[in-house]
Amino acid sequence: MHFFGRWRRAMRRRDFLITATGGLALGFRPYSSLSQSSARVWRIGFLAHGNESFYQPLFDRLKELGYEEGGNLIVERRYAEGHADRFQQLAKELVQQKVDIIIVVTTPAALAAKKETTTIPIVFPNAINPVETGVVASLGHPGGNVTGGAIPTAELSAKRLELLKQMMPGLSQGTVLWNEANPSVSLGWRDTQNAGHAMGVVLDPYRVREPADFGPAFAMLAQKRPEVIIVFQDALTLQHRDEIIDFTVRERLPAMFTAKEWTDAGGLVSYGENLSEMYRRGAYFVDRIFKGANPADLPVEQPTKYDLMLNMKTANKIGLTIPQRFLDRVNDIIE
Repeated sequence: MHFFGRWRRAMRRRDFLITATGGLALGFRPYSSLSQSSARVWRIGFLAHGNESFYQPLFDRLKELGYEEGGNLIVERRYAEGHADRFQQLAKELVQQKVDIIIVVTTPAALAAKKETTTIPIVFPNAINPVETGVVASLGHPGGNVTGGAIPTAELSAKRLELLKQMMPGLSQGTVLWNEANPSVSLGWRDTQNAGHAMGVVLDPYRVREPADFGPAFAMLAQKRPEVIIVFQDALTLQHRDEIIDFTVRERLPAMFTAKEWTDAGGLVSYGENLSEMYRRGAYFVDRIFKGANPADLPVEQPTKYDLMLNMKTANKIGLTIPQRFLDRVNDIIE
């Protein structure tokens, strides 16, 4: 499966997704009582912390597939606004609305929706560690009523540290900023800490749980002045993306982010999956389920290629010289 998009520099589009079993499972059985009638009006529940621009490709692709909001599609959006404890009530509301499917964008939302229903299908376009957090039974055979796309944090954690050591050859210490209230991100911290031990980089955690925690976090990081900050993306940190980026640039602290949207917004460097493409791919799962597929039989998909992006304007602002060896590996440079 291939996806195509715009790049600042001419280069080939990389292969994007494969199923966890290497292909698509065949022979799907009809799921629940979902109708294939073209006259039907479908209802989607959308559960997130807040709105993000990279969600839109999912709805654009649904429109291409024949599901148009305001026509044969109704979208019930619910936002927790940075307060993960609200997800349970919001998930309950969506179940009471009798939606046909629930799309979730963060692990706490997925767990809340899964607790509220075992019959309404749930799709996550970009889950972190969905097996270890109990969202699905396995990638190849998710079971239950949940499926979607996922990223492998252990491999990504090691790769990010490898890239950082190449960008900053003397790197020996850093801090990881992450949302402790998200169990999948907690596992990402474990994987990154393990990678640090293997590469001789001492990493300290700085945990946030809600919006009020960012002010104290910035004050502490400004005082400690780590050699590098690694910021884990989830719905909470996304809500504070501009604040985080502004802080790292103002304090002249090198920072590694996990998706290109952060470097687009002024962050120094990012390595990770293309979120817009993963959300666009999420429409595939919605369409298959609307047409009768059982989510238990739709393997969870993972990216096979990742983007390394560098904001050279930010590097110049913070006074960081980037080695040519690292520049040669960058897919996309903002100059």
